[in-house]
Amino acid sequence: MPRPITATISLPSLRHNLGVVTHQLNSISSQNNRKRPFVWAVIKANAYGHGITNAVHAFSQADGLAMLDLDEAIQCRELGWQGPILMLEGFFKPSDIPLYEQYKLDATLHCREQLLMLEHSAPAYALNAFIKLDTGMNRLGFEPAEFGAAWAQAQQLRSRGRLAQLGKMTHFARADEVSAYTGEQLAEYLRMTQGLPGPDSVCNSAATLTPSVWQALPDTNAQWVRPGICLYGSTPFVSQSADALGLKPAMTLSSELISVRRVESGEGVGYGQMFRASKPMMVGIVACGYADGYPRHATTGTPVCVAGVRTRLLGRVSMDMLAVDLTNMPDSVVGSPVVLWGENGPSVDEVAQAAGTIGYELLCAVAPRVARIVVESNLEKDGQ
Repeated sequence: MPRPITATISLPSLRHNLGVVTHQLNSISSQNNRKRPFVWAVIKANAYGHGITNAVHAFSQADGLAMLDLDEAIQCRELGWQGPILMLEGFFKPSDIPLYEQYKLDATLHCREQLLMLEHSAPAYALNAFIKLDTGMNRLGFEPAEFGAAWAQAQQLRSRGRLAQLGKMTHFARADEVSAYTGEQLAEYLRMTQGLPGPDSVCNSAATLTPSVWQALPDTNAQWVRPGICLYGSTPFVSQSADALGLKPAMTLSSELISVRRVESGEGVGYGQMFRASKPMMVGIVACGYADGYPRHATTGTPVCVAGVRTRLLGRVSMDMLAVDLTNMPDSVVGSPVVLWGENGPSVDEVAQAAGTIGYELLCAVAPRVARIVVESNLEKDGQ
């Protein structure tokens, strides 16, 4: 039989998390007599490791989908998605443009080279596009001094049938923390785009869940928010948990004990004997390692659940195995269930914090060799 490690993807949890976002947008918009922002559900990186097919099915109520990879966008169309698709990095080569036309993809235009590609193309179908302004992320986008010229060039392309609807966008560098810099970026965006027509898109997950940010934009144009990590049940904030936000884990990484053994006082566990027992103790070996996507740099004390009881990682993570503390867990045996993160276990953010990384990385890094189980309904989830 295959190794017992699995990643269970819950479509009901994905739907729930999208519902948390849209409920807040609806509620705040209604209270303040504003138009509700439209929602791009961000499904880049194979839907943060959850699978494009699962995301398309779970996010059917989103207004649009946003991603990076052209093959994933085509897959969405082949799965029957008929709504807008925004490509967050735009096209990379002139040969991409006919595929944008064929599959009706919206482009992010962030550099002069992309505008030149459009200048020399002859599309039969005018593309919708967002012109990206760099307000301080210093990653993608036109510098403020260049933005006016880029917008004018895009308008010329629109008049010549290369582009259709034009929007504006930016990306926040520190929306996940309490920082005045987000306000500075927002002020720069408003200054540079004042009076320009077309939709706005500035909010990632953290900014989407911070109503004061998206409410700062004028209500005259349509607004699109871009929630990503929060849709998968991981927090976008430094100091606020996913549970506090009402989010549910959409991926549960689980396995089983494959060995239970007694370790004497002074004996070490695992490579390098990074953990040594201070007294006789029981240790369990779990079929999960860094080749499965569990972080090798996780240290002793990283939370894990065995048979519903919270315990800790011991020592160094191996390629295919890791050790856990079974102190005061006399009923633990070979075959006892283990949750590395997700439902009925520690959150992916807790594990990430203990490993010195972020939940995004762990979700995206689960290896292909880990079997996926897809739960499509709550009835199936409850075993009915």
